[in-house]
Amino acid sequence: MKNKANVTTLDELLDNKYGKKGEPAREQWEQEFEAFRLGVLLEQARLKLGMTQEELAEKCGTNKSYISRIENNASDIRLSTLMKIIHTGLGGHLKLTLDL
Repeated sequence: MKNKANVTTLDELLDNKYGKKGEPAREQWEQEFEAFRLGVLLEQARLKLGMTQEELAEKCGTNKSYISRIENNASDIRLSTLMKIIHTGLGGHLKLTLDL
């Protein structure tokens, strides 16, 4: 479906491929995208600080392969671990929002 400017929106593409929001396939895609986005945000923050994965891992008491798995969306992460990486490893603060 295209709008007046003959442009297909991301939501329209996702609706066609995964179904409308709330449908199981769409919800799975949304969750996987958020995990991917989190990994990218952590990697960007680490690089902005000029840190290697190994340096970040050492600062927050984990190992390089775990940091790599998070950044590459290959690992689930506990909230307590995420907070430790952000606060202790990166010196930042985690802000959460909830959309209903």
